[in-house]
Amino acid sequence: MFGKPSKNSRQKEHNAMQEYLHIAEIKDSTVVLKDGSLRAVMAVSSINFDLKSTEEQEAIIFAFQRFLNSIDFPVQIVVSSRKYDISGYLKMLEDESYVEKNALLKNQIIDYTEFISGLVEEASVTSKYFYITIPFYVVSVEKGGILKKISSAINPRKAVFHKRELFETSKNQLFQRVGEIRELLGGMGLKVAMLSTQELIELYYNYYNPSEFDHVTLSPKEDIRLDS
Repeated sequence: MFGKPSKNSRQKEHNAMQEYLHIAEIKDSTVVLKDGSLRAVMAVSSINFDLKSTEEQEAIIFAFQRFLNSIDFPVQIVVSSRKYDISGYLKMLEDESYVEKNALLKNQIIDYTEFISGLVEEASVTSKYFYITIPFYVVSVEKGGILKKISSAINPRKAVFHKRELFETSKNQLFQRVGEIRELLGGMGLKVAMLSTQELIELYYNYYNPSEFDHVTLSPKEDIRLDS
């Protein structure tokens, strides 16, 4: 009565989930949406604005204003909050307490472990990560109408080649926008790194699976500090 779901039911559930996803595929550090448009995601370092002097704050505001006025395409700024997963750190402390011979140090490790564990549970310590999503909308001019569709059906290799060529051209133009954003944000003292294919997969997996959010970790780019 309560047996395992059939293969057909699992397939129907999978198809239903796919209907709500706008992503067709992720490849070459690029997100391809179902409408054919592309996305690149850049991880951006943060600035402690409150610790800056008045002059520095004004310079940052003017630089951000120049950034907004310089781009002629839309961007999306995303802030992601994540809980710190310190289970590995607590396990390391627990192992150290077992092997420590000095009774005083042993008790100090145990007290410190309990303090850190309680602090994280009560305070819900989180870290914020900042991303900028850059879009590129593919504009293709279809010529030939029904004749072109017949030609694609007769010669599928040519159709695949045309699709691949269109993707490469659009991706190169998207990456030009990425370079422009990197240069503009660099002028503000921010460090920027574009996410790779694997990092994009992990990022979107976390987004669409919030219940497993604490169990999947997206490693920050090595060349920027996202928690500064």
